[in-house]
Amino acid sequence: MSTENLHPDRVSAPDYSFGQPHLIGLADYSPDDIRYVLQQAAYFREVLERPVPKLPTLRDKTIVNLFYENSTRTRISFELAQKRMGADVVNFSSSSSSVKKGESLKDTIRNIESMKIDMVVVRHESPGVPHFLKRCVDAAIINAGDGAHEHPTQALLDMFSMQQVKPAIKGLKVVIIGDIQHSRVVRSNIIGLTKLGAEVILCGPRTMMPLFVHEMGVTVSHNLEECLAWCDVAMALRIQLERQEGGLFPSLREYHERFGIRMEHLERYPDFTVMHPGPINRGVELESDVADSDRAVILSQVTNGLAIRMAVLYLLSGRREL
Repeated sequence: MSTENLHPDRVSAPDYSFGQPHLIGLADYSPDDIRYVLQQAAYFREVLERPVPKLPTLRDKTIVNLFYENSTRTRISFELAQKRMGADVVNFSSSSSSVKKGESLKDTIRNIESMKIDMVVVRHESPGVPHFLKRCVDAAIINAGDGAHEHPTQALLDMFSMQQVKPAIKGLKVVIIGDIQHSRVVRSNIIGLTKLGAEVILCGPRTMMPLFVHEMGVTVSHNLEECLAWCDVAMALRIQLERQEGGLFPSLREYHERFGIRMEHLERYPDFTVMHPGPINRGVELESDVADSDRAVILSQVTNGLAIRMAVLYLLSGRREL
């Protein structure tokens, strides 16, 4: 089927067959896989606007949320998505489990799987853990963030949010600002956005850029003004305040002066949309008034995250009827 007359952010055929068994990272997904997830999320976004925003799609499925790293927003979003779809949900916290007694990750997940689970949502401080679990168990694995590697559902919700305010991702100009080196969010966004035809610039202090950043297929800048004058979307990343102790930037005030988005930027450059994966350090990445302005879609990102996670759970469950 020819794709010339189709929306650039939609898959190339109406009967597209989604065949991915896991969501380990967007590096494993084709452009059409990503587009298909976004299309499904649009349906679930409509569901969330209903008086009773629930579907019984996963009512006979058991899902384990395996969080070895602290998370509030991502964990709650996944758990709420699962419950809205009727799944049986088991929440695992390493701080109150046998991990404290020395149990290995492999033994933990095998014990959990012996309870006949269908899906595992995992977040871990070490890169590669979702790949490891995929080899250990038969359940579908969803990566909720592994070290500084990938955070695929965050990138998917970011792209979905961009679609709501811009005509298409293809040709979109996106600048990602902040601590590039330590961000799993930026890696997944680079992969997803470039696969769908967006242009990406990374902006931030030299001390926060990866050593081989130019191999990521993006442009690097250290000039915020030039980037904001160029972009359609400006995504600010959270500065991990503990990094300041490592001397990566002189002070939070200086970081804000050089790389923080302020109201004067919105006045000077009236066309770009402001995004942030959260949580925000107000007065650091964004001036407080910027975060609360109508140019920011940060709260929409949160709602869209729920829709994206519902779509991913639905697709990886193997269901094809809603």
